[in-house]
Amino acid sequence: MLYGLFQDGLLAVRSMTGADVDDFVRAECEQGWHSTPAKLLMRLEHERAGKCITLTAQLGEEAAGYVFVYPDSPWGAFGGRGLPEIVDFAVLEKFRRRGVGSALMDTAERIAARYADTVYLGVGLHSGYGAAQRMYAKRGYIPDGSGVWYGGRIAEPYADVNNDDDLALYLSKKLR
Repeated sequence: MLYGLFQDGLLAVRSMTGADVDDFVRAECEQGWHSTPAKLLMRLEHERAGKCITLTAQLGEEAAGYVFVYPDSPWGAFGGRGLPEIVDFAVLEKFRRRGVGSALMDTAERIAARYADTVYLGVGLHSGYGAAQRMYAKRGYIPDGSGVWYGGRIAEPYADVNNDDDLALYLSKKLR
């Protein structure tokens, strides 16, 4: 586990623990998100298997956000090409606009740069992803050119898709 990856006053980025899972699920449900432990437990299992790096932002004593880095992601627009993917970036609403997201992304990009000169991510297209969309653009991420994806596949032109969490645009960024 990579504890102590980032520290700035009360804000720290560290590896996720099993104890964080219940805290995040409870907080996400309280703010109206559909959340279950399954996704986060899967990410912890992937970390144990050496497939990903889990990151949790902690502000004071509270877990405030998370993100995961897959150094050689098999999914999405760059899947299977030896490039790292940043996955499931989330900052709890009560902690937004306090540097939490930037600290998580700075740490994730620093980790990704150990593996390749480019990192990528998928971002949802509905309004719930608006803050993340803006942040990625400000950080220099650009669309990969493959169009929108739905359910893990490129959505063919004029295909019927739902504007849900499975509708995404892949973006990439040169790190060095």
